[in-house]
Amino acid sequence: MKSVLCYGDSITWGFKPEDGTRFAFDERWPGILQSELGPGYRVIEESVPGRTTNWDSPYLPDRNGRKSLPLVLESHMPVDLVILMLGTNDLWKALKLSASDIAASAMSLVWTVQKAMAGPAFGVPEILLIAPQPLGPLSPFMDFYFGGRAPVSRGLAKEYEKVSRMTGCHFLDASKLVKSSKIDGVHLDASGQRKLAMGVKKSVLSILGGK
Repeated sequence: MKSVLCYGDSITWGFKPEDGTRFAFDERWPGILQSELGPGYRVIEESVPGRTTNWDSPYLPDRNGRKSLPLVLESHMPVDLVILMLGTNDLWKALKLSASDIAASAMSLVWTVQKAMAGPAFGVPEILLIAPQPLGPLSPFMDFYFGGRAPVSRGLAKEYEKVSRMTGCHFLDASKLVKSSKIDGVHLDASGQRKLAMGVKKSVLSILGGK
């Protein structure tokens, strides 16, 4: 059985833009991915709303992704594939980060995985770095945190792809698959969750299917 760890924020957690509740497991993309891949794979969700790449949140405690990643890897090892989808919360106005700043922070997560010996036989797991889709038109609540940051969000995919080349990890641009919900401009609706899952499925099979 192949083990796939999904490490992310509220998008991976399954935040419902309509009301802030959570999609059911079989509606959010890791759950759909599990169903699509079947019994030969174990998909592990490790996500929490507000998680950043490697920044201490100005709003919520314990959301620094790099700080919690080593223990998560150790908890679930051996892991065949680690999927990293973070960076949306790095777009908060308060952090004032550029697209390259956020990508460099994502690279620190890739390095953390590469150094953790969490793969089979204490090796390095495969890594899939997903660039989150850009922000859309924001609801008043989301504008409070993300207002004016859409241009930076549109630059993430290009910078994340650079990280994948420099680190040798796999890359997926979520904007090729989905758009942020029209309701809040940040998260995915049910259709987006499924579309993302199907795109990730193709990547997982490409990476692990022949192993």
